[in-house]
Parts: sequence; C-alpha cells; structure tokens
Amino acid sequence: MAKRDYYEVLGVDKGTSDAELKKAYRRVAMKYHPDRNPDDAKAEEKFKEASEAYEVLSDSQKRAAYDQYGHEGLEGAAGMGGAGGFGGGGFSDIFGDVFGDIFGGAAGRRGGPARGADLRYNLELGLEEAVKGKAVKIKVPTLVSCGTCNGSGAKPGTSPTTCTTCGGHGQVRMQQGFFSVQQTCPTCRGTGSIISDPCSACHGQGRVEETKTLSVKVPPGVDTGDRIRLAGEGEAGAEGGPAGDLYVQVHVREHEFFQRDGKNLYCEVPISIFEACLGGEIEVPTLDGRVKLRVPAETQTGKLFRLRGKGVSSVRGGTTGDLMCRVVLETPVNLSKDQKDLLEKLRDSMKSKKHSPRQESWFEGMKNFFGDMKL
Repeated sequence: MAKRDYYEVLGVDKGTSDAELKKAYRRVAMKYHPDRNPDDAKAEEKFKEASEAYEVLSDSQKRAAYDQYGHEGLEGAAGMGGAGGFGGGGFSDIFGDVFGDIFGGAAGRRGGPARGADLRYNLELGLEEAVKGKAVKIKVPTLVSCGTCNGSGAKPGTSPTTCTTCGGHGQVRMQQGFFSVQQTCPTCRGTGSIISDPCSACHGQGRVEETKTLSVKVPPGVDTGDRIRLAGEGEAGAEGGPAGDLYVQVHVREHEFFQRDGKNLYCEVPISIFEACLGGEIEVPTLDGRVKLRVPAETQTGKLFRLRGKGVSSVRGGTTGDLMCRVVLETPVNLSKDQKDLLEKLRDSMKSKKHSPRQESWFEGMKNFFGDMKL
C-alpha cells in the first residue's frame, strides 16, 4: 500500500512553518491517540502515520530530501535515521517533545529546594491610624524550617539518601506500548531523595507549624486595598528552599465623621437656621483637632466649604488633600407655643419673592414643565 503524502497526513501545506507543523501534529495525534481510541486498529494506524510524518517534516534535512524526492528520497537514508524506523532519538523523544507539557514531561516536580508559599494577612486600621501611620504587632500562623533537623526532614545525625528509583531526578520514564512518558517518581514523590529515619519533630517534612509575632510599620497615608510586603516572612521553603513573602492587606474602618476619597476628606456639619440666615462661626472637626469655619449670611443647605491642607497625605507622596465640609440646615424641633407663634409672624413677614428666590424659580420651572395646570 502506497504511503500518503506527509503534508496531507498532517493537513498542512508544503510551505508551512515549524510552529504550525507542530500544532497540526498535536491536533491529529490527540485525535487518534490509542488511549482515546482503545481497541481501534485504524485509529492506531493513523496515529503512527501522523507521528512518522512529523518525525520527517520536523527535521530540516529529512524535510528537504522529502520535498525534492518524495518517499523514495528517504529510503536507505541511514545518515538521517530513515523514515520508517523513527531514527535519531526515536519516536518516544518526538512524542515527549511535543506532548511533554500534557503527559508530565515538563509539569512534574523535580527534586531539590522549592520556594515557600506567600501568605496574606488582613490588617484592619482606624482612619487616624491609616492617615498618620503606626507600627503594629501581628501574629501569623505559618510553616517555619524545623530547628531540630535544620529543615532536612531527617533525624539529627542522619541525612536523606538519593532515591534509587529515579536517581535523584524526581521523574521516571514509563514505557506504555510503543511510546513512553515521564511521570513523577512514585517512590520519592518527586523530591529525588528518601528519608529512612525521619525527624521526630517534623515527621520528615522539614517544616513545622508556628505562630510568628511580627512588627509591621504602616506608612502614613495607606488606604483600603493597599498591600505591605514583608519579604521572606511567608512559609519556609521545602528542602531548604527560600521562604515566601507575607503580604499585609490593609482595610480602613468607616469613620464616625469623615469619608475618605483619595487624598480628600468629606464631612457633614449641621447648622441652625439662624447661622444659615445671619452667618456666624462654627466649629468643625479635623484629624488634627477642631477648627473654626466662618459661615456667610444666607448660606444654603448643602453648600460645600473647603479647608485646604486638612485632608490626607498619600502614601505615594504629593501634596496633602483638603477637608470638604458640607453644611446641612437643621430644622428646629420641640418648639414651644411662643416659639411657633414667633415663626408664624416671621413667615407672614417674609411672603415677598425676594426672600425665597430659589423656591420661586423652582415653582416657575414646574409651571413651564406641566403647562398652566394649577399646582
């Protein structure tokens, strides 16, 4: 039976690139892989055919000979390995190069030290603490290197031995039919070493659980979402590897008076009808204490006053923000009869439109919107 054209087998054109050739082989090989098509002789034959085509076309010398002379150009080419026998490293190497990341060739763990895991600690602060900064003590449960065995996992006076199954590589090559794949060593579980007499303190793990007390210097101006990195304060690494890092995640609690927006602070300040009408001086809170704010006569509720430099200095630098005070007119309550009578007289004396220009313009706008309907 005549062999099919190798380019046709992989479904690519003659001038296709090496990268596209590799993608095409992966696609065909995965489709007809024996594990996906058990007891299917036809699929197995197509799988072998695709592998043979890729073995030739992925080699520049073989591909050049094939492009010029076809299948005849490869017969007896012992120097190039021949197409029929999967020359060079053999089919298992071809398959492992292309599918190593799927079948464990690249993803399996190798022996030797490994970096420890990073940790996160949630730190809650008050607004004043976040703005001014402070040093805080935190307790972090973590894994630390075992002091009894110095992280080796072996009983003091002994040491781990090289795994005889994998020779210390942490990987073994398993033969499955006509191809082979790399897998994590089942004896040492990828570590590359065997502990015959484990440490009694850590039970051979090389690390023990411990709660560490750390001092964290919170810089002035931090805000919710900021992170403080403490290098090397995460979990200890396996087999003497470097420790991970600890990330302190900042969360700022809501404040009784202030709302923060970046570098600026906002607060609401209640004022009486008399202060709004006649003007006056009121006290407002800041993070540095109370300050005086002059309210001009005829101030409307909701007016925003800016106190420059009374906000927050950002942890990233720059100028200090401002404090924005929004005055809110407070309606008097629990009035006596005499007080109500006085207000009635005041209302009667203020029926002129000039005393309520905003109200009058609002009613005029309503009339224009709804037509001449009576409101």
